[in-house]
Amino acid sequence: MTNFTARLEATCFRPSQLLPPNLPEIAFMGRSNVGKSSLINAVLKSRLAKTSSTPGKTRSINFYIVNNKFRFVDLPGYGYAAGNKDDRNQWQSLIASYLENRDNLKMILQLVDFRHGLLDNDKKLQEWLKSFELERKIFVVFTKADKIAKGKWRTTLENYLKRGLYSFDIPIITSSDSQAGLEKLKDFLIKNIGAEKECESEN
Repeated sequence: MTNFTARLEATCFRPSQLLPPNLPEIAFMGRSNVGKSSLINAVLKSRLAKTSSTPGKTRSINFYIVNNKFRFVDLPGYGYAAGNKDDRNQWQSLIASYLENRDNLKMILQLVDFRHGLLDNDKKLQEWLKSFELERKIFVVFTKADKIAKGKWRTTLENYLKRGLYSFDIPIITSSDSQAGLEKLKDFLIKNIGAEKECESEN
């Protein structure tokens, strides 16, 4: 079992507050009600990421340093119903400031509700990320898989892939509630940021 030890390193509301790109980073992106904070907490076995019943409440970028070797970067959720044009522009400006010239960004986890697949906002996000030439870093992680019978997972995934879902590797299916897929996801992240030696499994 892979163990992560993490702490909140910074909370940023403005581009000037962003941390320097001096450690490998994995960014988490997803619609406001996709369960992003719940997944981060489940992977870290903590309550560092604040959850809320109000979609889009979090407007900051939160940096969590993991095992003192790399970072999880929790980006604000998109597509929240209460967001007006000014909110969306502010969101886009803050995220763009983070994404530009972030050479240490190893992977972007785009979280997608397994019940729905890519919705319009999810597709727009993929296109926007491609404008930054980041398509090779997009990796889809499905959430809330416990809402679908496990016997239907394979067929559901295949259907989404046929519809043109983009991910640089086969998406991982997870559930924060049932813990499904979490160990697989952690092993995948460690392997793809080259941190095997720093995050060896503990017995």
